[in-house]
Amino acid sequence: MKKIIAAITALIVIVVGAIFLTGRGDKQAATKKAPTVGILQLMSHPALDQIHQGVIQGLKDGGYSGKKIKIKFANAGGDQSNLKSMSEKFLDEGANMTVAIATPAAQALATASKGKTPVILAGITDPAGSGLVKSEQKPGNNITGTSGEAPLDKHLDVIKAIKPNAKQIGIIYSPSDHGGAYNAKKFAKLATADGEKVKLYTISNTNDVQQVAAQMVSECDIVYAPQDNLVASSMKTLVSVANNAKVPVIPAADTMVKDGGLAAYASASSTSAVTPVRWQPRF
Repeated sequence: MKKIIAAITALIVIVVGAIFLTGRGDKQAATKKAPTVGILQLMSHPALDQIHQGVIQGLKDGGYSGKKIKIKFANAGGDQSNLKSMSEKFLDEGANMTVAIATPAAQALATASKGKTPVILAGITDPAGSGLVKSEQKPGNNITGTSGEAPLDKHLDVIKAIKPNAKQIGIIYSPSDHGGAYNAKKFAKLATADGEKVKLYTISNTNDVQQVAAQMVSECDIVYAPQDNLVASSMKTLVSVANNAKVPVIPAADTMVKDGGLAAYASASSTSAVTPVRWQPRF
């Protein structure tokens, strides 16, 4: 996680520095207004909160704090309508760049920015598949950042080590979260190819977790919680139900272990940076 945050903040510092060196930076200096960075977070859970805190610290470490820069933060609480209104407010209030924490936040900011204001991606799994960029090599438009593939094969190894004779692996995810659906379906395909029997379970909001978890633990020997923001924010509920049934929950991230998951394999080496966009002509 530390390497992921370091990569994100390095990109942000580079873009903020570019703002100071362009016409927009000169305009800000002339009007004596510090550039504004808008940070939009999908919801609160440990992994996303770490990214937010890391961005703030990274800007400070890069020399951008106090009167040099203005930071605005908004947390949508998992509400899509909040994402839209908060994104539009950032741009209406003249944000010079924005940081999107999680795919839905990035999609909202990408729409609101209309291809002009820079958007930095953070906590994103599949930027091309979610329509944010054309490709990681040639993103296009005004979007850059980091993306990360979870080490799904290692996650399967953990599951097999803990429950080698599992008759069925339950996988819980949210279809509305592109990254969560991507991870869940990719893991299911990997596990099936390895000879494991899997079943996918979906949730649409936190109120679904109790009921869906109860169904899972009645049908499965072990539960896999992929990198999915709704699942991550509901880990304590999921684990509570699973523990009562003595069914282990194997999450995809170490932060989810802190919320009750039994064990996880996490690696920063799978993180990659989307090729930076040449924004200068767009300022």
